[in-house]
Amino acid sequence: MEVSRQQQQYYKTIIDFLDRNNVTYKTVHHEPTFTSEESARVRGVPLSTGGKALLLKIGDNNNNTNNFALFVMSASLKLNSKAIKKELKSKGKAVCKNIRFATSEELAEITNGLVPGCVPPFGKPILKCINGGNDAGDGDDDDDDEYLKLYVDTSIAEENETIAFNAGSLTDSVIMSVQDYIRISASTGIFTFSKS
Repeated sequence: MEVSRQQQQYYKTIIDFLDRNNVTYKTVHHEPTFTSEESARVRGVPLSTGGKALLLKIGDNNNNTNNFALFVMSASLKLNSKAIKKELKSKGKAVCKNIRFATSEELAEITNGLVPGCVPPFGKPILKCINGGNDAGDGDDDDDDEYLKLYVDTSIAEENETIAFNAGSLTDSVIMSVQDYIRISASTGIFTFSKS
């Protein structure tokens, strides 16, 4: 499987971001993985270590990119959309009558070429919205509204000391400490939206 130029750029942007923030990490180049289970196997880590990044559409039914947000949770758990609706409604952040996964087409458009399984667990400064689509971030701290909102499930900090994730491609992973991930991820919010 060939890695696209855009996926290579995401990988480079992520590594540069980690280096700028003095993060200790390990990279793993591996065969293409399409599931969390496959990724855990080739990384040699427990499934619960995986940081599963899900692009979800929340809010109304128009195609505004502001209606999409990134939700990161332990790969060993399932999404609890009712918890997301309850939390976002209580914070006044969104009216969430409907929550759904982004389609492959929406994912590619919003992230400028990423495919399911390779989305990194970062909004700012990695996944930046520009004119209805996203580019790999350049590290500039532009207007926060230009970035995908990032919500992190409490399972990330509770499950393990490390987090492992595909870094913009299906063949490259990063393993780093959860403490560093929480420190640099600039999440919009941390709450429980997973279930067994």
